[in-house]
Amino acid sequence: MRSLSLLFIFITLMACGGKDSPKAPIAAQLVFPEKNSECTTGKNVNDTNTSVVEFKWLPSNHTESYELRVTNLNTNNSQTVVVNGTSAELPLEKGSPHSWAIISKNNKTIETAKSETWFFYNSGVQTSYTPFPAAVITPKTGSTISKDTNNEVLLKWESTDLDNDLAGYEVYFSTTNPPITKIGTLAANQSEIKVSVNANTTYYWRITTFDLEGNKASNSISEFRIR
Repeated sequence: MRSLSLLFIFITLMACGGKDSPKAPIAAQLVFPEKNSECTTGKNVNDTNTSVVEFKWLPSNHTESYELRVTNLNTNNSQTVVVNGTSAELPLEKGSPHSWAIISKNNKTIETAKSETWFFYNSGVQTSYTPFPAAVITPKTGSTISKDTNNEVLLKWESTDLDNDLAGYEVYFSTTNPPITKIGTLAANQSEIKVSVNANTTYYWRITTFDLEGNKASNSISEFRIR
């Protein structure tokens, strides 16, 4: 009788245990084109202003496929392709700045993982380069944070320019989307600013980066909420 009871308990535990849940994919690490660089390895497409660029990244754990997403920063048009390996090619406009990122996927789970987003120029005939859009460091987009004892938060970002003639930043910040209130114009070595905030409020902000030749680039609108 005791043996039957133990067998029943064992069978019950096995039935309830089930299989382990599938693990979510891990974000891939980008390799090429390199961050904030000029890509000169594109293969020309005859009689067009286009070249084919090969993208490379490292394999990531728990991943079955990778979605490559490339966006032309001048037109905001994106191209995507899904592959099983760690490289893919796409035709891109010459002389244009682009962003790229990889989304790791697994058919066993709806969770995905996105890599960092890198910027690069696809080589062309231009001799002057627009700065890359500013990349937000803090607050992270979509985050909920606390204000400091002075009812302020720190906005911080980074940006680069292939010409090395970065001149400064215009900062737009408000509770409306898109933010249209310019709260400051900063020099190139000033990539942070403190702003006054209220509790239980959502804020929107963006940065326009400009160089000594007057070229400008604006990043995507970022938002955060104050507790």
